[in-house]
Amino acid sequence: MKIDKINLDGKKDTIEILDSIISSKINKKLVSNLLYKTNANYKGRKAKTKQKNEIIGSTSKIYAQKGTGNARHASRKAPIFVGGGVAHGPKGEDKYKKRKINKSEKKMSISSLMTEKNNEKNLIIFSDFKTEITKTKVMNKILEKFKAKNSLIVLDKSSNEKINRAIKNIPNVKVTDVNHFSSYDVIKFKKVVFTETSMRELEKKYA
Repeated sequence: MKIDKINLDGKKDTIEILDSIISSKINKKLVSNLLYKTNANYKGRKAKTKQKNEIIGSTSKIYAQKGTGNARHASRKAPIFVGGGVAHGPKGEDKYKKRKINKSEKKMSISSLMTEKNNEKNLIIFSDFKTEITKTKVMNKILEKFKAKNSLIVLDKSSNEKINRAIKNIPNVKVTDVNHFSSYDVIKFKKVVFTETSMRELEKKYA
């Protein structure tokens, strides 16, 4: 599929991109499932309480089973006693199972979201950055010009070296590469921006 490629002067050209990347079937159920897994894995579960078997202390029976008139008890480690274990409390990060994200799920979700961004005219392909931009003010004007003030910018290595200093302090913009962005990033930002080379890298990775 052919879409527009833009240089910084605003001149348009066309670029051929694989249909499997920007013209695939949109599977919202798959995307929703992947986001659920991603957020669940990112969720901090550092809180931890001691279970009954983790309490340090004597395991001897606190009093006789019968004849005292009191309820039957074993050791003071039971959750009903002060200083005992906590029943059904948080178990800490290591005890929770990570939800597995398959490569095919990630690939199909990226294709679905990229297709949706393209349909909504929120996908921008720039020519590779050839000249270095060091001023944040200049980079800010470029983003304003192309209405990309809220955007995920996926750069190739060379382009990143050219504009990284100018763009890293601009709010509502995330700069990354094809190996370090997720479906969550694509949804979070209104616009998704690629350079020609980074789009070719995406094709190799997800096609």
